[in-house]
Amino acid sequence: MNDKEKILIVEDEFIVGNDLRMMLVKGGYDVCGIAASVEQARTLIEQKKPDWVLLDIILKTPTSGIELAKELLQQEIPFLYISANTNQQTLEAAKATQPYGFLVKPFRERDLFVMLDIARYRYGMETGMIKQKTSTGPVETTPDPDIIGNSSALSKALDQVRAVAPTNTSVLLLGESGTGKERFARAIHKNSLRKNKPFITVNCAALPVSLLESELFGHERGAFTGAVQKRTGKFEQANGGTIFLDEIGELPLDAQVKLLRTLQEREIEKLGGDQLIKVDVRVIVATNRNLEKEVADGRFRLDLYYRLNVFPIELPPLREHKEDIEALAFHFLKKLSDNSDKKISRISKATLKSLQQYDWPGNVRELEHLIERQFILANGEEIDSTDIPGLQAGLIPADGKLETMEEMERAHILKVLKACNGRVSGIMGAADILKIPAQTLYSKMKKLGIKTIYK
Repeated sequence: MNDKEKILIVEDEFIVGNDLRMMLVKGGYDVCGIAASVEQARTLIEQKKPDWVLLDIILKTPTSGIELAKELLQQEIPFLYISANTNQQTLEAAKATQPYGFLVKPFRERDLFVMLDIARYRYGMETGMIKQKTSTGPVETTPDPDIIGNSSALSKALDQVRAVAPTNTSVLLLGESGTGKERFARAIHKNSLRKNKPFITVNCAALPVSLLESELFGHERGAFTGAVQKRTGKFEQANGGTIFLDEIGELPLDAQVKLLRTLQEREIEKLGGDQLIKVDVRVIVATNRNLEKEVADGRFRLDLYYRLNVFPIELPPLREHKEDIEALAFHFLKKLSDNSDKKISRISKATLKSLQQYDWPGNVRELEHLIERQFILANGEEIDSTDIPGLQAGLIPADGKLETMEEMERAHILKVLKACNGRVSGIMGAADILKIPAQTLYSKMKKLGIKTIYK
């Protein structure tokens, strides 16, 4: 860290501001002042020229922290928000000012320094103080051998993985279904100090609500009907390692409360238990939902959103890095060939061209499934079929109007349901064909307004 970096604290609660000052001084930062109001902050900014500002969103003064943030943005002074629980309107206004992070009250010293390190990394990347890495070598140079590609869109996400992996901070993976969120979560774990400890995956959408808390936190014998023996939950299983909570947006509010406490206190309580169990777990979560909209609609806690949104990584849809399609296709083909007596190593130019023309609403997962299907159907040593669902007439109508991702996803699900006579779950049901959990498909159908008479 550069010892000359100066930080201004804007906080109208004296105890909070003083605690921050002592932590920062202990960490080697130069605290150039504590302002209790926007007016005091303006004066100190003019006098001290801080490198960073820690800014409380809600100040008990006529001028809010958000108004000062707008001025900091114009002056190109990077800042982080200090926030307690705020409403959706305040959250949207705060995010519009482009902060480099949110430090959530109550916070610990470790939270402060992790957030600052992440903010400094982001600022360095944006200003060019930290050079953007580009991958020009073989695909194996990525943090995980299953993350394939050299495009700039993918490289940006991979650089974020490299930056955050060695820390213990929570990570929020954002992106459409099929973009490889679990692969990125594993890459973060494999490149962390926890790499030799457990990596536990939980799909929040695949579990019945009645069993979700038991699955995450465990239960004591007799905690509920059917609890005939004690159960160790996923958080306890992941102790010392990493837990990956996929589709976090599906987590019910009751479980969200317990997850928030686990993140804050690093402890869990089993269902039916009366003892707190300390856990040391790194949390990575993923969602394809807009969590801010979920917060606004009352389905996701704002305080939990703050806790999880420390280091978001946006995974690009495949249509935004089509230059990686060829490398991905050959990667999947090699994996299939290595695990089969059937040896196919070539893909025809016509097929590759077709793959490039398609927009892949199912993203990398859809491409992988297509290559697997064509591998099975191929008779020779080359995949030469262009039988890509949706690529033929109908994907782009004659009037040139393109469908939205939601419209394409809805149409594809309806097509599969029709082929399965409406059956969702079970062998050769729609969920089985789409290679997703049945509960996930039910959730998508509900969201897209799709109804079926089968279960």
